[in-house]
Amino acid sequence: MDSVWTELAVSLLEPMSRVLIGLVAGLFAASFIEGMQWTRHLARLAGPLLRRAGLGDAPAAAFALAFFSPASANALLGDAYAQNNVSEREVVLSNLFNSLPSWLTHTPSIFFLTWPVLGLPAVIYTGLTLLAAVTRTLLTVGLGRLLLPPLPPARGAASDPGCHPPGSCSPLSPAFWRKGLDSALKRFRRRLPRLLYIAIPIYILMFFLQRAGLFEAAETWLANHAGFLGFLQPEALGVIVLYMAAELGAAVAAAGSLLHGGGLGTPEVVLALLVGNVLSPPMRGLRHQLPSYTAYYPTGLAIKLIIINQGLRALSMIAMTAAYWTLAFA
Repeated sequence: MDSVWTELAVSLLEPMSRVLIGLVAGLFAASFIEGMQWTRHLARLAGPLLRRAGLGDAPAAAFALAFFSPASANALLGDAYAQNNVSEREVVLSNLFNSLPSWLTHTPSIFFLTWPVLGLPAVIYTGLTLLAAVTRTLLTVGLGRLLLPPLPPARGAASDPGCHPPGSCSPLSPAFWRKGLDSALKRFRRRLPRLLYIAIPIYILMFFLQRAGLFEAAETWLANHAGFLGFLQPEALGVIVLYMAAELGAAVAAAGSLLHGGGLGTPEVVLALLVGNVLSPPMRGLRHQLPSYTAYYPTGLAIKLIIINQGLRALSMIAMTAAYWTLAFA
């Protein structure tokens, strides 16, 4: 019995605690930024581009914040939606618009994981995924212009809420920090229970589904029904399955072994990583996004965001894969 509890502590409680710490930190950062009324300043950084998409201050602030913390950006959007400050359509488009900053937050770890092992293929792969993220963001601007009404002048620029008492808006004033921190703590305490009540059960469910072999069965099925991947060399299928099963690290290690051993060339390695990236969204959405998104958004909206986000991501990567295959092999 002791060994069972020890295994659960190591394989479930420890990683879940790390995830929860990240979610709580993101929630507090968003609450603090809102409490200090910094969202209007963040909004100015991305305001012109988002206004072209018909998105206002809250999505603009979330976009700027996503460069530093995608979790905080989602927390900010989720609270704006709960307060009816943004519509569901605006949340969906804003979430798609954040593809580029969210990608950039992970770029250093992705590149420095792949480059020492793969060299040139890592540069090509990272560049293509960046191009796909830029494409998604620009496409979202076009969708916003089609689906959202133009912003009225009042939404394009945040109004000045005034200072009560006078001088309390100065960053040098203790009253400024005291008032902002008090507001941030109130927001944080209001949002925290939902985060914990939703994120913990979802994470535990995903853990036991994985332990039951659901994800492994899905990956095995794909490996046995991969006829549609006939344009790839057989050695590349192992890289793809590892990408889906164990994320990028294991796939890179396998690709590096094949690359340096002569089993695959540079074009084949890049293509295998691109295909793995295309096929991994369902697993990635269930394992990683579902617990965090349901902590910040209503469950129905969270599922819709994951489906749309990962669907567009897969389509953009399919386009990059097709373009690379045409250039490298045609």
